[in-house]
This record gives sequence, structure tokens and C-alpha cells, in this order.
Amino acid sequence: MSIEFSSKFAKNLSLPKHQQSVSATITALASAAEQISQLCARGPLESAFGALAGTANSDGDQQKALDVRTDEIITAALKTVPVAYYASEEQDDIITLDESQPLAVASDPLDGSSNIDTNVSIGTIFAVFPKAETAEASFLRVGTDQLCAGFFVYGPQTSLVITTGDGTELYVLDRTDNVFKLAIAEMHIPEDAHEFAINASNTRHWDASIRAYIEECQHGEAGPLGAKQNMRWIGSLVADANRILMRGGIFLYPEDDRNGYEHGRLRLLYEAAPVAFIIEQAGGSATDGHTRILEKSLKTLHQRIPFIFGSKNQVKRVMYHKR
Repeated sequence: MSIEFSSKFAKNLSLPKHQQSVSATITALASAAEQISQLCARGPLESAFGALAGTANSDGDQQKALDVRTDEIITAALKTVPVAYYASEEQDDIITLDESQPLAVASDPLDGSSNIDTNVSIGTIFAVFPKAETAEASFLRVGTDQLCAGFFVYGPQTSLVITTGDGTELYVLDRTDNVFKLAIAEMHIPEDAHEFAINASNTRHWDASIRAYIEECQHGEAGPLGAKQNMRWIGSLVADANRILMRGGIFLYPEDDRNGYEHGRLRLLYEAAPVAFIIEQAGGSATDGHTRILEKSLKTLHQRIPFIFGSKNQVKRVMYHKR
């Protein structure tokens, strides 16, 4: 397994001294993703596919057997490269791999795993940081400290969306020679688009600002947006983010008045921060409804946050209602 990195990937790492370490780490993650892709592709043919693992992760979410297996695969891959610490959605605490190494990696090993049985796109999200003085300090920081962020999508193609801080690239796994090859050198989210993604079943729980924006979308050409707005909701963050990267739109997972959702539901470290980095580098915006996601400081490892991202003008319109 290998990646044909673009020349830009190598030269644009924000800390050049980590260039080889980051490249080796991404290659190891790509090898892990290829294994995970094969597991996902087998579907119900795979032993215990979609079955509950009988445990809950750090946030109390029920784990699927494949959640646990993918975390094991990623942990094994990271042990072979220059990574000191690993923080996973599936683990309560930080895993120390080799304290002498320069990097720290955070990951959601199988994002969208609740959709495992439905054969929609799911994926792996990751963020790479320079190691700090301690394991906790390596992760309890702002999103702008990321050296690199990306996500793999397991769908009709197995793809890698990635940024090192100067644009967002798309690589696709070519199974003829088992190599991730550059497919789009510069992903760009249009500033205006006409699609929105939100779980409308929670309408009664939203605050007035979110309801106001969604009502504008529903009024289409007759409303203040002046154009038909189509709703698209997959419920798999990587799938929704990938669609927005390809054709624009907005994704909203706001806080609401339900117990446990007051501070949002998605995790800042290994979901919102890496996706926000990718989205911004493709020309989009990402916010919690008040503050830029990448400026949010992480206080606890599994901290949750509201998450709104996508085309700049659509995000700006939500912020207008938030005032």
C-alpha cells in the first residue's frame, strides 16, 4: 500500500521538520484504511458485521464489533510509525505508543458506524499534531495546531481527503495497483449553494436561530434566499462532508434542548476540528454557531461541540440569525 503524494503535500507541511514523519504516518493510516475498506466491503459476510460489541465507548455510545476492530487496526498501524500518542473515540484515555516520537494522532476510527448495516458511505477521520510536553497537552489545544487532517471514505470509491494547510486534496485508491492516487489537486467549495443537511426530526428542540434558517430554506424561491433549497441528510459525517466538498451546501448539527445535546453532539478533537481544517482549506467555513471551530480550545479529550460548516454564504446566513 502506498500514496503518490503530490509535490504540494510534501512542501506545504506547516512544520517542515515533521515532513517525513507525517508522510510515513499518513501512509500507515492509508494501509489501515485499505484493510478497513475490505472489511466494510464484505458487509454481512464479515463475522459479527454490524453486531454490538457489548460495550460502550468513552461517550456512552454503543460500540459495534467493527468499531472495535477498526480501532485495533489503526492502533497497530500507528505503532509502526513516528507517533508518540494516540487518542481514539473508542478509547477512554490516550494511548502511549512511543514517547520519543514527534507526533500525536487523534482519530474517529469508524465514523458513521451506526450506518454499517445500510451500505452507505462511512469513514475514518484523523488529525495529526506535533507532540507537546505531555500526552494531554498534545491534544488539549486549538485546532489551528494541526499539522495535517484528513478522512477516508469507504463508499463506491475508497478515497482520502486531506490537507496540510495549503488547500485540500482528494486521493482515490486505485485497486489495480493498490495505490492512492491524486484525483483532485485543489478541492473548492462554492461560496453559494442550494443544499442543506440537518436532522429535521429534531426541529422542536432547536433554538430560534436554527429554526429561522431552516424555515428560509423550506420557503425556497418565495423566501429570502430566493432559490429552491434541497435537503440532503445521510447522518454519516464523512459522507455529508464529502458531498459538500464536491458540490457545496451546508451541514448543521447544532446544540439543542435535549439532555446530553446542550453542548452539541459531535466531538471536537477527532471529528469537528479535522473536518473544519479540511473545509476551510477548501474555501468553506466551519463554526460552532458563535466561534470558528479551529479557534476553540479543547478542555477535555472527548469534548462535544455544535458543528455548522459548508459554503461560506450559507454559514454566514446562519450566523446572521445567531446574532
